[in-house]
Amino acid sequence: MPVVQSVRVGQHPDHTRFVMEVSDNVGFKVTTLAEPYRVVVDFPELGWQLPEGFNPRMYGALSGFRYGLFKTGTSRIVLDANAPVKIKQTLMLAPRGQVRNWRFVMDLVPTDHSTFMALMKPAVYPDQVASTPTPTVVENRAHVQQARVPAIFPPSKPAKKSKHVVVIDAGHGGVDPGARGVSGAYEKHITLAIARQLRDTLQKTGRYKVVLTRDRDVFIPLRERTAIARRAGADLFLSLHADTFRDKSVRGASVYTLSERASSKEAQALAERENKADLIAGVDLSSTTDDLSFILLDMAQRDTKNQSSRFAETLVKDISLSGHVLRNPHRFAGFAVLKAPDVPAVLIELGFLSNKYDERALRSKKHRAKLADAIKTSINRYFNRVEEANRL
Repeated sequence: MPVVQSVRVGQHPDHTRFVMEVSDNVGFKVTTLAEPYRVVVDFPELGWQLPEGFNPRMYGALSGFRYGLFKTGTSRIVLDANAPVKIKQTLMLAPRGQVRNWRFVMDLVPTDHSTFMALMKPAVYPDQVASTPTPTVVENRAHVQQARVPAIFPPSKPAKKSKHVVVIDAGHGGVDPGARGVSGAYEKHITLAIARQLRDTLQKTGRYKVVLTRDRDVFIPLRERTAIARRAGADLFLSLHADTFRDKSVRGASVYTLSERASSKEAQALAERENKADLIAGVDLSSTTDDLSFILLDMAQRDTKNQSSRFAETLVKDISLSGHVLRNPHRFAGFAVLKAPDVPAVLIELGFLSNKYDERALRSKKHRAKLADAIKTSINRYFNRVEEANRL
């Protein structure tokens, strides 16, 4: 697998240059996206030898950089721009002299909004060294938009199961790192570690079939997370996250259930941040429709929401025995990942990575095991009630 050795950004008189050193020659595909302005580059799956929390200094119109696995076989970098830019050239330079690595080079120049929108087309994958700017490929945008509109309802759940199906969703992943802790820990790594711990804890009971939406550091779109749960025939869906806050003294876990009317301004702001995960990963959202927004009016989801709330109340009590929780720890907001119409679902904010005590605890295997046991207890209690109701 090719390995990325370094990344840097430089400012020149007439352009901004992005350079990525990689161990081998690789193909790439460049895409520009609007609202907000982003430059997205896809490569074959890469290894990354960059320091933890690496973030090169930005110049010119560039304001941010993210990288990671976008899907199996594809690694992605996303460059945020605070103004429209145009790709002047993209090159793959062979090793030369004292430079032992291949270099992906991309030059960006300022432009205006109308030009940016007119040029918003993907580029081809060059297989060999490029010595001229990468040509663009004209595509039928209307056709692409129609093809990308997802089905409203994925396949329904299986009728009979020998075990309760619990789907655990490790928030963020891959090119979407999520929140960053005070010591540099990324939310995507914390949530995956706890998801794996909880899976192992639940499987030891023999009562559950456990499905993870991701089992490695890879990006999963929000809608695909709920689709995974429905395809698995989920009886319960738990999405795991870790928050940050400007006040670093704030700490403690909380549990969210779905509501279009948020329980507080903080809950609303949190939901808005989490719902931007696809945008952060460089997904083109211009052709998608909010085809799940009306589901809240469906009678089938009323019962689902009630079950979610009952489970959340139990969960809050059990988590409070394993560590700190916020005041009013059961909260409500319009999280996209909770919108499956027939799967009881909660989103657990495990703590605040902006707080040194919470971050230290979440990085501790001992504390993660304690959290997993508390969540297991709540899940057992929930399904005990379900089984008792089914016997009546």
